[in-house]
Amino acid sequence: MKVYPSSKIRNIALVGHGGTGKTSLAEAMIYNTGATKRLGKVDDGNTVADFYPEEIKKKITISTALVPCEYKDHKINILDTPGYSDFYFEVAGTMRVADSMLVVLSATAGVEVQTEIVWDDYPTVPKLAFINKMDRENADFYKVLDDMKNSFTDNIVPVQIPIGAAESFKGVVDLLKMKALIFEAGSGKISEEEIPADMLDEVESFKETLIEAAAEANDDLLGKYLEGEELSDAEIMDGIKEAASNGSAVFVFCGSALNNMGVSPLMDFIVNCGTAPDKNPLVAGKDMENEAFLAQVFKTIADPYIGRLTMFRLFTGKLKADSVVYNANKEKEEKIAQLLIMTGKEQASVPEIYAGDIAAVAKLSVTSTGDSLTLKAQPVIMDPIEFPLPTLGIAIEPRSKGDEDKLSGALQRLLEEDPTIRVEKNVETRQTILRAMGDTHVDIVLEKLSRKFGVDVISREMRIPYRETIKATVEAEGKHKKQSGGHGQYGHVFVKFEPLYEGEFEFAENVFGGSVPRQYFPAVEKGLIEAMEEGVLAGYPVTNIKATLYDGSYHSVDSSEMAFKMAARLAFRKGVESAKPVLLEPIMNVQIEVPEAYMGDIIGDLNSRRGRVQGMEPAGKKQLIKAQVPLAEMARYTIDLKSMTQGRGKFKMEFSNYEEVPGQNAEKIIEKAKQEKEEKEK
Repeated sequence: MKVYPSSKIRNIALVGHGGTGKTSLAEAMIYNTGATKRLGKVDDGNTVADFYPEEIKKKITISTALVPCEYKDHKINILDTPGYSDFYFEVAGTMRVADSMLVVLSATAGVEVQTEIVWDDYPTVPKLAFINKMDRENADFYKVLDDMKNSFTDNIVPVQIPIGAAESFKGVVDLLKMKALIFEAGSGKISEEEIPADMLDEVESFKETLIEAAAEANDDLLGKYLEGEELSDAEIMDGIKEAASNGSAVFVFCGSALNNMGVSPLMDFIVNCGTAPDKNPLVAGKDMENEAFLAQVFKTIADPYIGRLTMFRLFTGKLKADSVVYNANKEKEEKIAQLLIMTGKEQASVPEIYAGDIAAVAKLSVTSTGDSLTLKAQPVIMDPIEFPLPTLGIAIEPRSKGDEDKLSGALQRLLEEDPTIRVEKNVETRQTILRAMGDTHVDIVLEKLSRKFGVDVISREMRIPYRETIKATVEAEGKHKKQSGGHGQYGHVFVKFEPLYEGEFEFAENVFGGSVPRQYFPAVEKGLIEAMEEGVLAGYPVTNIKATLYDGSYHSVDSSEMAFKMAARLAFRKGVESAKPVLLEPIMNVQIEVPEAYMGDIIGDLNSRRGRVQGMEPAGKKQLIKAQVPLAEMARYTIDLKSMTQGRGKFKMEFSNYEEVPGQNAEKIIEKAKQEKEEKEK
């Protein structure tokens, strides 16, 4: 692949709901350029963009693939993004490097959830639309158009209207050429004919809408148009280019990606009218190729054989192979050996790239997703890419001792390529917690651990880090006395236990007359702290307790630190058992963002989870609900919220405080803990 200047590059992200045909469209586009000799199919598992075994197995896109193609002396960098919510974070990285988006919709399903979400999240990004699957049963181009206008904006402007639909779909009327384009299914061949007579009135109406959109993009053209002057074809084309480039209109195409019908005219439009790299707001007003070198990493691939593969966009300047760049975030220099152009999983080296292009490099030592690569003499740090926070947590553990040794390293490699995974060790529950975007995301992570790194893990539900405390003030005696020849062991304490409302633990002493020598006070405190690790109700750590040592006795020969530590533990056990012990649970601050139509369902569901709604406020087109909910009730909330809102809701939560578990719930937790303890002891 040759090196292209900025003006000849188009970076376009294919976005939309899963199953609309984005990958099939990418496949047809590269097939039309001769880059591939066969038209791959998702169902056959032989597409260029979906190459991971997990993608082939599940027949879905899980990772953005770069699929560049050379077309009419231009390079189109096609970025095929996932359409399922669990992998939406891939869109965030992709949209940092794309200059426009091609929204793919199904002619049978219309506007679907993920299409809505990506459209709303990137309102200012220039968009084109392709209504796919026109040859499917129940395909309805006009219904989808209305759907788009109702959901998004009135400025939805067809460049084509279909000739036929479903089994009778055979082509389109091209409103730019004012010709009928008849498609030959599968081959991509197109023949031009006159517009069918019965479509002429409809065509004229849509042509007028197209001219109006072109005029509105330019003040001079708009003036002529409003004064009733006829615009020339060249003026109309100039206006369309401007509207497409600045996003003032969304131009709509249609066809069948699977059968390569209508794809070439779309590609012509991308090349002739699509947004060029110099229109990207991040480089607005700059002479891109003559500015200092600046790039940003948008994606990292962890490969067990070749190591880390770093994908980046060059925003300004030029970059040659065998050069040194400066990572401004890490303040380290990195050696660029080969510059690679990725086409799916295939790599080809190029000697250099120009501003606006997207490339990859292998084996950088410190660089990670979001980092800025620049010149050491002129370091620039670009704004970080904002990735969503993971909301579903599961506990994982290695299946065998061999897996245990490899697990940490494998997780570290996956963290490099997936910026939304979080891994943490919960000290209280002694579990390793993996956090991800949803159940499908979790499944993919576990499959990658096994396939890429040979690590098999078992997943379990997260244990809730309950705690125990006391509600009454009591005094308790602890005596540890043992005689077994020679020196014995003797420790004897009286301790007062009372609730502590500020802080987790406080130790005090109020001993008179030397009944317990001062040298043993630390041992008493240590014994109490160790005893607090396991409460009397269900074995959870004890918290919010004050212990005051006020009396006891000792033996001049047999007393020791160990003896007093043991005495303190005995006193603790007796005291806490009689001090009205209760179970505490973690309470989370939860913020849920949903369309207003789902508010009733969400609030009702929160009430069923023992949640307390604390407020509601508008958040753009949605409503933000603030609530406090026990962590125990939130284990599957990611999945449940998705189900309740058809994927339109999102939430985040953080720890707030501990509160007493209601009696009936506490009884169940205590009984379960007893059963687990009995099973372990068997």
